[in-house]
Amino acid sequence: MIKDNNLAKEIIAKRVAKELKDGQLVNLGIGLPTMVANYIPSHINVILQSENGMVGMGPTAIVGSEDKYITNAGGQFVTILPKGCFFDSSMSFTIIRGGHVDITVLGALEVDQEGNLANWIVPGKMVPGMGGAMDLVTGAKKVIIAMQHTGKGEPKILKKCALPLTAKGAVNMIVTELCVLEVTSEGLILREIHKDTTIEEILSLTDANLIIPADVKLMETD
Repeated sequence: MIKDNNLAKEIIAKRVAKELKDGQLVNLGIGLPTMVANYIPSHINVILQSENGMVGMGPTAIVGSEDKYITNAGGQFVTILPKGCFFDSSMSFTIIRGGHVDITVLGALEVDQEGNLANWIVPGKMVPGMGGAMDLVTGAKKVIIAMQHTGKGEPKILKKCALPLTAKGAVNMIVTELCVLEVTSEGLILREIHKDTTIEEILSLTDANLIIPADVKLMETD
């Protein structure tokens, strides 16, 4: 198990970045998913959208050179690329609800083996509410969950979500610091594992049933 939280998040962000392809419109959710913008390969031209009203978002702003007027949906200082543009929330959610987002990358509190997602709880707790997640997971063509494998030592990948659902059967892929899982109609398929873990460790930290193919690959995080 990778105990360094910063390293774990970096591994996840780097692996998710490898899923992005030329010409895609991609939404990065608040928290860990925003790190993906910092690891997109230079030869890949993707357009990043932020639901607070931005298309053409760039990487996180360098400390000391932030523009206080340019933030992502989580309030972090980011950059805007040439030809990027700003608009109101109405236009932003027209893009999302209209099915124009190719990939959305979101964090989660729980995901289960049926592709159900729970990433919010009651106000005043871990997060204030579901925000735009409900729209994103139903409007995007592909949903990738980027999260650490466990929370406070407890599995986050479950047989059945216990928290209120954000969306039912909407998740396509789960990327953690330990592995990459594909959500299928048959269940969760273990596609890749990190070099510093084992299938046995992953199974011990996962509540959901996993399908283990013969050709499980090593995660690409370089």
